[in-house]
Amino acid sequence: MKAFWRELRDHLRTDFQLDLYVATALWAALLLVFNYTVDLEDSYIDIYQGKPLWGVLYFGLYATAYYVSIAIWTYFKRRSDIWRSREFWQRSGIALICYSTYAGFYADSDWARQLFDGQIFVFAYYCLHNLQSILTIVLPLYLFYRLIDRQRSNFYGMAPKRKGLTLYVTLLTLMIPLITLASFQPDFLQSYPTYRATNANEFFGVPEWVTVLIYELCYGWDFVPTELLFRGFLVIGMSRVLGPGAVLPMVVWYCSIHFGRPLGEAVSSIFGGYLLGVLALTTRSIWGGLLIHIGIAWGMEIAAFLQK
Repeated sequence: MKAFWRELRDHLRTDFQLDLYVATALWAALLLVFNYTVDLEDSYIDIYQGKPLWGVLYFGLYATAYYVSIAIWTYFKRRSDIWRSREFWQRSGIALICYSTYAGFYADSDWARQLFDGQIFVFAYYCLHNLQSILTIVLPLYLFYRLIDRQRSNFYGMAPKRKGLTLYVTLLTLMIPLITLASFQPDFLQSYPTYRATNANEFFGVPEWVTVLIYELCYGWDFVPTELLFRGFLVIGMSRVLGPGAVLPMVVWYCSIHFGRPLGEAVSSIFGGYLLGVLALTTRSIWGGLLIHIGIAWGMEIAAFLQK
């Protein structure tokens, strides 16, 4: 833990500015209050599910969250030159297009209907929905990495590193009591487990635990592109433009992708996103974030299964 506090302290020494952090916190709070007051995502964005406008509205939400955060950072850091940086617009643009396409992707519904003649539509849909990020996030970022960045090593923090592994395991262990406590909350049990019982196990002639395992592996995979984009591309990659300032705008955008989840989860994503962003920046790796993110996700699934 000493290494963690040292790295956090070093980051704050180079990045912390009271007015900047207060302004960013107020902007994040405003977004949270607005979303959970008017039910923005569920009532005004998701009603267009399955239509092209769905992804466009997500783009508007995420671009607003991110670029206003960038505006706050450039104002307090006196870095108006960022707005004239071609590299900044390239990186932020590809990130927004990728994640908005991912959030508003609906072809997986048609694929699920075609797979096995739609006999296991629900199971196939949930699995394909978690795997579609291969096309919408991982592949575009890899092409950007090879064709624009033209680097040959460490694909935005994907290269395995042992640095900080003990710290990540410790942090994950500390989350167990919090997950246990959260599992007793009604809004938690409305969202978890994300697995839903289907006839897939009967269709394949296997015990249900097999289809649960397949689903949970697909569910766990979905956090890989999330870490790759937010901690890898928007922190490690964007640090070439913003330096340590890449963390704060990422955190606000990361919070906004949780607007369809319980309020407590959205709020906690701010703190979790910040810590994972700092660790990704200092270690130049997203593997620790993957361990924590997937561990927490599966932990919440297990806790909800036990409650139900």
